Amino acid sequence: MEMTREIYWNVGHGVVVPMYLLVFAAFAVCAWGFIKRVPLYRQGKPLDRFDRFPERAKLMVTEVLGQEKVARVKAGGIFHNLFFWGFLTLFVGTLIIMVQADYLTPVIKVNLLSGGFYQAFSLVLDLAGLTAILMLAGLFVRRFVIQPPSLEILNDDYRVHLLLFGILITGFLAEGARMAATEVVQNPALARFSPVGLLAVKLFLPFTDESIRSCHQVIWWLHMGLVAGFICMIPYSRLKHIVTTSLNAFFAPLEPKGTLATINLEDESLQQFGAATVADLTWKDIFDADACTSCGRCQDACPAHATQKPLSPMKVIQQIGEAAEAGKETVLAESIAEDAVWSCTTCRACQDICPANNEHVNKIIEMRRNLTLMEGSFPGDEVRTAVGNLEVNGNPFGLAYAGRGDWAIGHGATLMEDGGEVDVLYFVGCYASFDRRNRAIADKFLRICNAAGIRVGILGKEEKCCGEPARKLGNEYLYQMLAAENIETIKGYGVQKVVTTCPHCFNTLARDYRDLGLELPVEHYTTFIHRLIEEGQLRLNPEPFVATYHDSCYLGRYMDVIDEPRAVLAAAGGRIEEMSRSGYDSFCCSAGGGRILAEEKLGRRINVERVQMATDTGAATLVSNCPFCLTMFEDGIKTGGFEGGIVVRDLAEIVAERIAVIHLPQRPVEPPVKGEPERVAV
Repeated sequence: MEMTREIYWNVGHGVVVPMYLLVFAAFAVCAWGFIKRVPLYRQGKPLDRFDRFPERAKLMVTEVLGQEKVARVKAGGIFHNLFFWGFLTLFVGTLIIMVQADYLTPVIKVNLLSGGFYQAFSLVLDLAGLTAILMLAGLFVRRFVIQPPSLEILNDDYRVHLLLFGILITGFLAEGARMAATEVVQNPALARFSPVGLLAVKLFLPFTDESIRSCHQVIWWLHMGLVAGFICMIPYSRLKHIVTTSLNAFFAPLEPKGTLATINLEDESLQQFGAATVADLTWKDIFDADACTSCGRCQDACPAHATQKPLSPMKVIQQIGEAAEAGKETVLAESIAEDAVWSCTTCRACQDICPANNEHVNKIIEMRRNLTLMEGSFPGDEVRTAVGNLEVNGNPFGLAYAGRGDWAIGHGATLMEDGGEVDVLYFVGCYASFDRRNRAIADKFLRICNAAGIRVGILGKEEKCCGEPARKLGNEYLYQMLAAENIETIKGYGVQKVVTTCPHCFNTLARDYRDLGLELPVEHYTTFIHRLIEEGQLRLNPEPFVATYHDSCYLGRYMDVIDEPRAVLAAAGGRIEEMSRSGYDSFCCSAGGGRILAEEKLGRRINVERVQMATDTGAATLVSNCPFCLTMFEDGIKTGGFEGGIVVRDLAEIVAERIAVIHLPQRPVEPPVKGEPERVAV
């Protein structure tokens, strides 16, 4: 007997017109639901997210079908992905049946759904449906039984789950009724390719043929009604993420990660800096609220939220959406507390883990710009003092800028103002210039360069703070002032390449300064050293040691430097014991977002939390390659009572100790310059 089945069995082809009318009406209701949201988005400022269309379309298709971001969090992610692929397979199968019944059969007289293809088709759809039911059950248990703290539960969620269960179960019941009246008796060989349907058949075996047919018609129409209801419900429930989250993959920023809008301070028509009201945000900022699935991943990843501070990245997104509903003149501060805005370390953990491509950090920076530039607000008096020092002395400590390069005298670096040829310009940064602990690391970096035959120049007193802390605090004016001075100085010397030891300087010079006219290669010393080792220009004598490594947020998540530091440590003889959060999932040290200048007054200390993670690995050494991180971890060890249990070392220190050949003799650490603090206060 032929391996096929009659489409529209028992309901007849007379259902085609009312069925399509029902489906089209449902899609019309769905479309209208989204169209009504458009004026809400238009309250925000224009933003071009339709550029580079092919690239965006490819990104959207890849993210939606691959579900890679969803899978990053195993709890719930695996269930969601398997459910999605199962449900998608059923949808594609339904489309194939529609094409067969309404085009292939009546128009070109070809039956695609026959023979071996139909057997495989039936089996795949049955298994896909079973997978969808089992995964939906898993998601149901997780949300309503296990109830993770960060996962919000709404009454709407019950309706969505019951609707999806209804669609899947009625689909199998309709199949079981059809098979009970046809395949089980007439074509048992084909029935074996619908194993779930065979289970449903058992429910109908006690009934007469007429009763089965009556049940089938009722179930068939019930199934169609549930499908239509599902389509109608999409824009009015959490299901809207099917559309909005998919579109947000298309609208995702294609600029380098962490890119901020550079304000044109020469534009005299600007009367507002930053975001004070909904109208000061972009349409994408408002759209993000509809794309948010309230999964809580951003909140779980946030170091501020994890240490009991009043910041939830998820709540920020939702509160912006609520403010937009109230009108474009709604003041954001009425919904989002100032302490929440200042608690952010801009570590980007929230944005990196978000499966909806929401942009949390940029919104917070815009609100900070309003607070700083329009209201003169700071997270504390100590920050106000540090910002004043940046304006006057070019560093946050208030130390004389004339002594910025004194540490390098006799250490193998050339002052650019003295002339001479150099291979790279070392942009030292404030901490490596003035803080004794970090100055020692700068010295180690110079020793490494000398051993590799690299001629290094520094700007000395001509170097100013890169401006990153000021910018992340919202003070765009001060940032651009400092950046303009640095750019003019660097260009004036015709520098060909810049190397930094600070990830914050690295990110700022390599990316942010481009908007202001600096176009030259900038590299962090980690990748610089890694390349010297790989090319044989730097030789090490490896000595075995065990350590744990901290991924700086601005080096790892922002600049994708994950493997290189581990390779350098391995070349030095190291074995890494990874912390519970490492790589792209690393936990912030607490210094980002300008917080290096602020006291941590709310909740628990983030740096102590991170040191605890390092201690939990059992390693006696915590390796960092960021001056901010090193400073915060040494403070965390002292504050958290970890002294004697673990020490912090910089990558450059470990490498310098294992150099096979070095041209400069070891030098004792010089005593402090008179009037200079032993350690710059955090």
